[in-house]
Amino acid sequence: MRCLPRPGSRPPAVVSKIVYESERIYHGTPSGIDNTVIAYGEPIWFVKGQAPESFAPPAPFLLVIADSGIRSPTKETVGDVRRGWESDPQRYDGWFDEIADLVRTARTAIQAAAWEDLGRLMDANQQLLAALGVSSAPLEKLILAARGAGALGAKLSGGGRGGNVIALVTPAQVNRVQAALLAAGAAAVLATVVDKVAPVTTKNGD
Repeated sequence: MRCLPRPGSRPPAVVSKIVYESERIYHGTPSGIDNTVIAYGEPIWFVKGQAPESFAPPAPFLLVIADSGIRSPTKETVGDVRRGWESDPQRYDGWFDEIADLVRTARTAIQAAAWEDLGRLMDANQQLLAALGVSSAPLEKLILAARGAGALGAKLSGGGRGGNVIALVTPAQVNRVQAALLAAGAAAVLATVVDKVAPVTTKNGD
């Protein structure tokens, strides 16, 4: 979208809106977070229906990202969650509320550079995502591999049932976690440093 004529004249909010409309065609009911993060090119605090806030961690932290090699069936997964909510709204609303609480607590952990706390919150979030039915056996295998190699926490990212897994690591753990993820079947693995500006990414710990 930034390759359209006069890209400099298009502020991030405009780019985000254009991309969101294209995602609606492909995914059905996207959350809006993917297009927003990409358009702004920096860490943000995202709440659907509210203006995004720039999010500046007080210290950099490391994530290892593993591509499961499985295309995430986002539209199908979102539809299944919606149908689950329609059949049992009380249970699903409870899970949604728990996830919201975890996310707010995770923001506090990031602002305090409390990485071990953040890792535990990622693990707790993954349990809730699995309860919602958006995880899968291949993703769980990668998550367990990352944790077994020393990651502070790991969870699926995105629509689920495919796509990516993210693991929070220390610098000393990067290579070990990457190797474990590849051994567990990841199609590709990379490490990224999350900082006050757009993340810096390296493949396979290079």
